[in-house]
Amino acid sequence: MAANELILLVAGIIALGVIAQLLAHRYEVPSIIFYLGAGIALGPEGIGFVTPEAFGQGLPTIVGLAVAIIVFEGAFHLKIERLREAPAATFRLVTIGAAIALVGTAAVARFALGIEWSLAFLIGALLVATGPTVITPILNVVPVRDHVAAALETEGIVNDVTAAILAVVFFQIVNPTAADNGLVADFTARLGTGVLVGLVVAAIIYYVLQYVDLSPGAAPQNARLLVLTGALVSYAVANAQLTEAGVAAAATAGIVLGNADIPYEQNVTDFKGDITLLVLSFVFIALAALLRVDVLLELAIPKLLVVAAVALVLRPLLVFVSTIGGQFSTNERVLMSAIGPRGIIPASVATLFAVELRTQASELRAEAEAVAGSESAELLAEAATLSNQADILVGTVFLVILVTVVFEGGLARYIAEYLDVIPMRVIIVGGGTVGRALADRLNDRGENVVLVEEKEAVVEDARNEGYTVEWGDGTDMEVLRGAGAENAKTIVAATRDDDTNLFVSQLVKSEFDTEKIIARANDPDNVEAFEELGVNTIDSPMATAWAIDNQIERPALSEWITGVGGTGDVQEVEVRNEEVVGKSIEEVGPMLPHDCLVALVARNGETRVPTADYVVERGDKLTLLGQHDPVREGMKLLQKE
Repeated sequence: MAANELILLVAGIIALGVIAQLLAHRYEVPSIIFYLGAGIALGPEGIGFVTPEAFGQGLPTIVGLAVAIIVFEGAFHLKIERLREAPAATFRLVTIGAAIALVGTAAVARFALGIEWSLAFLIGALLVATGPTVITPILNVVPVRDHVAAALETEGIVNDVTAAILAVVFFQIVNPTAADNGLVADFTARLGTGVLVGLVVAAIIYYVLQYVDLSPGAAPQNARLLVLTGALVSYAVANAQLTEAGVAAAATAGIVLGNADIPYEQNVTDFKGDITLLVLSFVFIALAALLRVDVLLELAIPKLLVVAAVALVLRPLLVFVSTIGGQFSTNERVLMSAIGPRGIIPASVATLFAVELRTQASELRAEAEAVAGSESAELLAEAATLSNQADILVGTVFLVILVTVVFEGGLARYIAEYLDVIPMRVIIVGGGTVGRALADRLNDRGENVVLVEEKEAVVEDARNEGYTVEWGDGTDMEVLRGAGAENAKTIVAATRDDDTNLFVSQLVKSEFDTEKIIARANDPDNVEAFEELGVNTIDSPMATAWAIDNQIERPALSEWITGVGGTGDVQEVEVRNEEVVGKSIEEVGPMLPHDCLVALVARNGETRVPTADYVVERGDKLTLLGQHDPVREGMKLLQKE
């Protein structure tokens, strides 16, 4: 392909990737659905704009570097503290769960497709991976509780590495030209090499960022470039030692740097996110464009049996086994069972393996032409076997990707809403100083907060700071509906304009079944109008006076609980845990973490300081007082269903 044509091809794919992102945000579905659709439309089965010959011999290199960036990006966001949300379940998902997926998928593929065990285990290894490229977009539109998100995200990142290395190990058996050093030894060598290289590269990058003068004027830019370089170098160096060790290296470097206190972390995060979106869209569209429909449809019924087993049997089995005895409710476990789409690692590695197998088949056919008799027949038969294995590999893996992404990704939000596992939203109309300060406190408590703001500059600033923002006029019913007002437990009108706050309150009161409406009254003379509407009203001047009074009369308590994420905390939580219901306060106390106690109990509108023999009932609202982290652990205990 000519240089100009190749440039046009790459630019076209990237443009489609950006459009896919816009559509994904607009319709709240994973972008991979649009990537796959665009790729198939561009490929030989569509308009033929992208062909297997378009990239020549450069496709493996392009895909490899893209995978390095994608895996590094996902690992960079894996914070160690998040693993504490569900440590036991997370560990089981990436060990016992991965083993169930591997062996179960291999067994189904072996008998459904009638293939050799070696190829079956190769397919099983690839389909172990879920991956952040498909999990993260789903969690962006399905804001589940922290322990569910932590388990799914960690499973995706770790299993990406596991799947890539396992696949290479099993490919050693399928590929007749590869050497086999033993499955366990081969897996350990690749994983160990990747982890070691990743640690070394991460240590070097960290040292440079912390102790080397990066030029103050361009320090943020240099930090971004250094981290991106770390992702690529770790992958390249490890891969040069052992194939696919680079995936483990990129993941290790990402985890280490993501959890280190590096300068300009937010700049690095934003930059990497944009780069990752570009390479992800390019790779997915390019790989999907190389897919042939006849390969998908060949052995269609057996392949669909594999899909059904992976999605409907093995996924629920591994999730329920991995989450036994944990903090996950039954509905959360069902949702996790329904969220297991496959992503970039299975797609890219399967494609590259298929390319290698087909190349070897072509070489065997060329050899067969140079000889005669039985030797030629044997070479042709071996070539046919390799081509058939390549078709089965790609067809099965991509069919699983297509079906799981379309159905699980597209239906995830509806399933979550049906199961009632999405934490009810708090909507704050007004993204100014007050709105954002309130959002900080609610986010720290684990609430699902959405800001509504109509000023474009404020929206852009808030989104850059990490807030979830609905752009539009908060007095517009459709804007409120788009922010999730139909699923909101609390809506706060917090703008600087009392007329706007009053109109928002009236609209919410009449149109939405919201548990609590709170309004900010900037002028004390307007408080009566809000109260006549039945809205909880915060008189701004009076609230300021209360805060000053607290500093005068109760300075220790005020300073203890005022700062977000500070030393102390006071939180009110509704009791839903049946293990707590029916017990006295004296019995509940030892169940709570150290440095956390029950200060108040509210029941039927009456609030009191409980005595030791006060018996807790379901629905009671307990006010917990204590250190910040123990109070949050106590909240989780009382809310556990």
